[in-house]
Amino acid sequence: MSSAALLELDSFLKKDQIKTDEESLKYWGKDWTTYFDIKASAIVFPHTTEEVAALVKWARKNKIALVPSGGRTGLSGAAVATQGEVVVSFDQMNKIKDFSAVDQTVVIQAGVVTETLQEFAHSNNLFYPVDFAATGSSQMGGNISTNAGGIKVVRYGLTRDWVAGLKVVTGTGEILELNNGLVKNATGYDLRHLFIGAEGTLGFITEATIRLAPAPPPMKVLVMAVSGLEAVMKIFGKFKTQTSLVAFEMFSDKALAKVLENTGLPAPLETSASFYVLAEVEIRSENDEEKALEVFGHCAEDGWVIDGVISQSDTQATTFWRYREDISESLAKYSPYKNDISVAISKVPPFMADLEKVLASAYPDWEVVWFGHIGDGNLHINILRPQGMSKEEFVQECRKVDVMVFDAVKKYQGSISAEHGVGLTKKSFLNYTRSSAEIELMKGIKKVFDPDNIMNPGKVI
Repeated sequence: MSSAALLELDSFLKKDQIKTDEESLKYWGKDWTTYFDIKASAIVFPHTTEEVAALVKWARKNKIALVPSGGRTGLSGAAVATQGEVVVSFDQMNKIKDFSAVDQTVVIQAGVVTETLQEFAHSNNLFYPVDFAATGSSQMGGNISTNAGGIKVVRYGLTRDWVAGLKVVTGTGEILELNNGLVKNATGYDLRHLFIGAEGTLGFITEATIRLAPAPPPMKVLVMAVSGLEAVMKIFGKFKTQTSLVAFEMFSDKALAKVLENTGLPAPLETSASFYVLAEVEIRSENDEEKALEVFGHCAEDGWVIDGVISQSDTQATTFWRYREDISESLAKYSPYKNDISVAISKVPPFMADLEKVLASAYPDWEVVWFGHIGDGNLHINILRPQGMSKEEFVQECRKVDVMVFDAVKKYQGSISAEHGVGLTKKSFLNYTRSSAEIELMKGIKKVFDPDNIMNPGKVI
């Protein structure tokens, strides 16, 4: 970036809204992926939608690419600056602006942290249900831009289902207000949904109107050791049809071992198994708890569950969730290579069987850790980097096996990215999930909203 272009920023941003020191460039120029070389040229911190629009117009004039940055918890490289881009951080656009108890909606800036929104909803006896391990640092703009899912999709759906309106800045610097929080709006194309999951490639989300849910009833959490992969979906089917199921998660014994080692938590069960499932169910009455225990009993009688426990307090439920939610943090020191994939729920059992064969063949001497939101068909595969292997060699070897993994995904008409997005890491594999016609249409849509290719270029397509 030229010094003249940098000086122009001073005309609409204050000096403390611009950082160019090396430490800041490295800190804000990355996300949770660990294998990209960071090359940002500046970090800017707008406070308003109008400042974002001015930034885009400045970038168009000076032919400078922009990368959006939220909580930087992404795992696809979508928020990574590798080509001298200017990073637009939404850290300082973090206000909760308007709340309507009647509409049960709240207007927020893009930089509001997920947990802050959840706490705000709770303080108003309401509930924001999209939940995952990074809620304490992820930002809502990033969640919307990747259509984040998480642990309660079985009951509450994805981020998309809770977005009632958006304010965005397109690649031309135009400000659009999309849907205005309406429940019904049958006036043609709903452009709001183009920006949800677009990873900042069409424009930047600056504000959102979010729907909130009524406060949830009490919950019970069950942790169960299962007899094998083939039993997982049978257990899910029983709980899905006979209880008010909120979440259904699966993790392997290797995943549990890493959590126990990292946290010092006691093992949840005396019995060991290759796979475990965690189920969270709503308990609106004593009958609901009795029904959950009855379903558990049937699963045990059928040989699908070999041991299990149900939470007896909120504290114990929180501990049970840690066995699942602390997996990623417990694996971080191994610099894992991650894959986030999905298939239709009905296809999970044969898909998992095929995938297990692929991974066992490809990584006979490597440690592979499985877990996933199995109730919505989403699996997370973590390959741990062997000691002594360089980052570059490790990634190169993992990319070779990606082809085999994604061949299995394509066979079952699944997705190469269930909830982490495409970014840089999955871009070259997009054709495994999207047809050539779809990709061409996506390119055409980007040209309409971002004719100069300055909005997070090189990501997704």
